[in-house]
Amino acid sequence: MGIISRFKDIMSANINALLDKAEDPEKMIDQTMRNLTKDLGKVKEETAAVMADEQRCKRELDECNKEIAKMQSYAEKALLAGNEDDAMKFLSQKNQLTAKQTSLQQTYDVASANAVKMRQMHDKLVNDINQLNARRDAIKAKMKVAKTQDRLNKLNSSITDSSSSFSAFERMEAKANSMLDKSNAMSELNISIEESGVDSLAAKYDSVPDVSVQDELEALKSQMGLK
Repeated sequence: MGIISRFKDIMSANINALLDKAEDPEKMIDQTMRNLTKDLGKVKEETAAVMADEQRCKRELDECNKEIAKMQSYAEKALLAGNEDDAMKFLSQKNQLTAKQTSLQQTYDVASANAVKMRQMHDKLVNDINQLNARRDAIKAKMKVAKTQDRLNKLNSSITDSSSSFSAFERMEAKANSMLDKSNAMSELNISIEESGVDSLAAKYDSVPDVSVQDELEALKSQMGLK
């Protein structure tokens, strides 16, 4: 019964637990479905063989029991007919059949137990596959929603990062504005200084000299031969 040892884990397998532990339930459920469907084909084939073996053992045991009952009946009839020798022969045959019956009973018990195990295994596989089929669409739908949520989370994270970039940009813009204001202020100061010098010079020449002083200046220049 190698099939039982090969598939003994099927009886203890918990499909829900496997799905809960899976990193990617969507892939896990598809792979599990393929594995279980493949196993189910093997289990069906072996179950049919085990059940056929059980029926054969049962048929041989029933036939042996009938022969024993028949020998018992013949022995009784022989005694009633006064033929003890014939009765002894029938009872001897009965004893041989009884020994065979013990062996057939043991074989049938083993075959019957194997058939029960295989039927349980088959029924569990069918039940697991039905559960997975019922949950397949729901699980895949949940996975799609989860993946969409992950994309939204990543998008929100990138938006947060861009907000910090905007903040840095605003700081740089404020610094540039401050530098521009300072430069403009320096320009205004320089222009103010230049205008102050020209105005002073213009005032020098705009002033009207005293006439008497002017005449005296002209006379001095004549005396000195500067004209």
